Amino acid sequence: MKRMRFDLLRCSTSGVEAVEADTTLTFHRHTHEQYGIGLITRGAQKSASGRGVVEAVAGEIITVNPGEVHDGAPIGDGGRAWRMLYLQPALVAKLTAELAEGWAASSIEFTQPRITDKHLASLFRKLFQVITAPVTAHGGLEADETLLLLLGGLMQARRDDAGSIPPGIASARALMDGNPVAALTLSALAHEAGLSRYQFLRTFARATGLTPHAYLMQRRIHHARHLIDGGARLAEAAADSGFSDQSHMTRLFVRSFGMAPGAYAKAVG
Repeated sequence: MKRMRFDLLRCSTSGVEAVEADTTLTFHRHTHEQYGIGLITRGAQKSASGRGVVEAVAGEIITVNPGEVHDGAPIGDGGRAWRMLYLQPALVAKLTAELAEGWAASSIEFTQPRITDKHLASLFRKLFQVITAPVTAHGGLEADETLLLLLGGLMQARRDDAGSIPPGIASARALMDGNPVAALTLSALAHEAGLSRYQFLRTFARATGLTPHAYLMQRRIHHARHLIDGGARLAEAAADSGFSDQSHMTRLFVRSFGMAPGAYAKAVG
């Protein structure tokens, strides 16, 4: 039986978003703009990550970096449940600067997509509970120190050879990042990269994990999410993000974030 429950919870710490989910939904390849730290609370999941395919079971931590292409499918018919915290890159950069002096913001990442450490899992449970509870006289202090301790156990400096993108591909990608609503063509992007269309298509997919069209759709759905955050009506968000109609935006929104844009707008409103 299909099941899909996603709850976006209010957080007491700025720059943090909390999600609680219990679902049989299979996620297609997508990205997030934030760092994600989660804990599988029931069942098991198989997912692609920046370091290959991983399987995580109840009690294990899962992580994802900003822009990292990943997916997710339940193992077995019962689905799986998890809790997830999404951290804005600016917040992570600020906190990790306190953990290790000399790390550049661009060098910070989670190097393990699956973590079995029981102490870190316990820290996550504590952080999720504190950060989603009403603010108390000591709640801010407890949340700050628990978050620092958790990140201290998870963050690593990126390998020198990790995440390298060929300059031409990076230039073409920047066109999509800078204006995701633009009606870009494969020819224009290939020209920017200095490659034939076929060479560009293959090289882009190999370098980023997504085809150019799939990457552009991800940039558009993130743009739509920001517009909804700002109070835009759903039809306006769809049109202003370059989608053909609201239903197109809704399908991609659910595939990427697990909830319909209407439910998301109500949660953040």
